[in-house]
Amino acid sequence: MIKVGITGQSGFVGTHLHNVMGLMKDEFERVPFEDAFFKDDKKLRVFVRNCDVIVHLAAMNRHIDDGVIYETNMQLVKQLISAMEAEEVAPHVLFSSSTQEELDKGYGKSKREGRILFEKWAERSKGGFSGLVVPNVYGPFGKPDYNSFIGTFCYKLTHGEEPEIIEDNSVRLIYIWKLCSYIVKKIRLVKGVLQGVIEKDFVPFDLERKVSDILSQLKSFKDMYFDQGIIPELNDINDVNLFNTYRSYIDYENHFPVKLQKYADNRGIFVETLRLGVGGQVSFSTTVPEAIRGNHFHTRKVERFTVIKGKARIQLRRIGTDKVIDFYLDGKEPGYVDIPVWYTHNITNIGEEDLYTQFWINEWFNPKDGDTYFETV
Repeated sequence: MIKVGITGQSGFVGTHLHNVMGLMKDEFERVPFEDAFFKDDKKLRVFVRNCDVIVHLAAMNRHIDDGVIYETNMQLVKQLISAMEAEEVAPHVLFSSSTQEELDKGYGKSKREGRILFEKWAERSKGGFSGLVVPNVYGPFGKPDYNSFIGTFCYKLTHGEEPEIIEDNSVRLIYIWKLCSYIVKKIRLVKGVLQGVIEKDFVPFDLERKVSDILSQLKSFKDMYFDQGIIPELNDINDVNLFNTYRSYIDYENHFPVKLQKYADNRGIFVETLRLGVGGQVSFSTTVPEAIRGNHFHTRKVERFTVIKGKARIQLRRIGTDKVIDFYLDGKEPGYVDIPVWYTHNITNIGEEDLYTQFWINEWFNPKDGDTYFETV
């Protein structure tokens, strides 16, 4: 069991990494971290003492004063080094640096010089260090106007605002799941065959695209999916990742459930349940009164629940949080709820007759890679 501590655990990358490692509880023990530890030397020293590996993510990204960014980030590095030296421990440190290292700005300078300080500490302490030079990271749940321009675009497009392009550069991007997976693999290596290594490691990017191209695709998501409920074309995993990122910024409580158009005549009713630009798998279930299905979550799948007959309650809860969102649907007014990634979910028959539900998911079920993790809502 490898004991891993993540500074900046409550931040964008930290939250995702903490959750990803939570899927591997037989391999990793997550050492709790709070931002307040940097204001309490004793707690910080206890934290470093309990870690086999420290992933240092804590940093300031933006501030009106460039000097504040530099000083803050350098101070965090120095405090962490001081705590490890005071405790005379040498856990392997993975430091999240940035491709902005080469820029002469506060953030980039702090990453470059912070990495050098960690390298010198590792040499003195005979510890290990990996300076990860990370491309631009995007993914669900990022803070708009802070973590990623993609997050800012997604938020604006789902909240009635118009995104603006400041510089239409070509940007190298990595999806948050890929970055977390890379860090997990690196931890395995540095606690195994690469133990004691001191390295600068360039994390590979997933794709390189112009900002305007990204915005154009996100606008197509808004037009087709957000406004019309159509699942857009998703030609590869990068499209799926961008789409899941976009979906995560929707105000779910107010957007769902979406009611479907019902056509009725003397023969009965007709309802179009789904328009797709992709394939996937369609299924249906019957659920007896009071029975519950689900209580699991997915990290990559796009999924839609459509209630055709009966009364249902669909519940969602984001992993790592306590807030539960309830949706009530009735087959007399057919409607659907789409399930976001990293939300555990269930569906309950709250009526007196069998519940009929149609399920669509964007990929065929593979028992060897089901992307299904059980956790009660």
